[in-house]
Amino acid sequence: MLVVPAFPQHAANPALPHAKHKTVVIAHRGNHVNAPENTLASTREAIQCGADYVEVDLRTTKDGHLVAMHDAKVDRTTNGMGKIADMTWQEVVELQVFNRNKKTHRIPEFREILAICKGKINIYLDFKDADVTESWKQIKAAGMEHQVVVYLNKEEQYKKWREVAPEMPLMTSLPKEVTNKEQLTAFLNHTHIQVADNITEPELLKAAHELGIAVWLDVQSPTEGPASWNEALHKGVQGLQTDKPAEMVSYIKTNVQ
Repeated sequence: MLVVPAFPQHAANPALPHAKHKTVVIAHRGNHVNAPENTLASTREAIQCGADYVEVDLRTTKDGHLVAMHDAKVDRTTNGMGKIADMTWQEVVELQVFNRNKKTHRIPEFREILAICKGKINIYLDFKDADVTESWKQIKAAGMEHQVVVYLNKEEQYKKWREVAPEMPLMTSLPKEVTNKEQLTAFLNHTHIQVADNITEPELLKAAHELGIAVWLDVQSPTEGPASWNEALHKGVQGLQTDKPAEMVSYIKTNVQ
C-alpha cells in the first residue's frame, strides 16, 4: 500500500476544492472511453466513475458564448470545419460531435457543464481562449466558486484572473528555467499558483511540497496503466490526470492511503 503524504497549504492561498480521494483523479476531457471528449455525456461519465475532477477545455464563439472544445478548430471532433472563434453559437450548436456512428452529441456551453457538475464533481478548467469576467460570472451563477481550479495557458491570463477572482485557485506549468527551490520561490512570489503540472525532478518536487504547492501530473498515454500510475505516485505527487478515470479510481482506492 502506497502512503502519500499530505502537503501543507499556506493559509493565504486560495483553497483547493475538496477531493474524495487521497490522490486527486482528473478525468481528461471527461471520461471519454464510452463518450466523446468535452461533451455532456463524457462529463456525466466522469461523475459516475467517481473522479474528483473533470477537465474542461474552454473556448469562445464569435458571438461570445463559452463552449467546451479542446481544439481551436472543430474539424477533428465534429462534422464541421473552421475555427470556433469564427463561428456563432447557432452554427456551433448545429454541429454533430463524432461518436463512432452511435448516438449524436453536440458541443456544450460552459453553463451546461457547470450545472451538471455542481455538488457532484470539481472542474479542472483548461482556460484556452475565453473571457475571464464572463467565465467567472457563469461560475458564480452556477454556485461553483469552490469547485473549480483554473489552468492558465498564457502569462497574461494570470493577471486578469487575480483581478477578477482573487480567491480562484490557479494552476500552470513552471517555466523551464525554474530548476531549484530558490527559483521556484521567486516564481511563486511573482505568480501565486496553487498547483503545477510539470514537476518531476525529486528535489524540485520536495521544494514544491515544502512551499505548499500541489503537483498534478498528466499520465494519459497509449500505454497508460497501473505501472505508469505507480511510477508517478512514487514521485510523491498529489494528483493524476488520466484517460482511464474509472480504472484509476479503483486503483487509487486499492493501492493508496
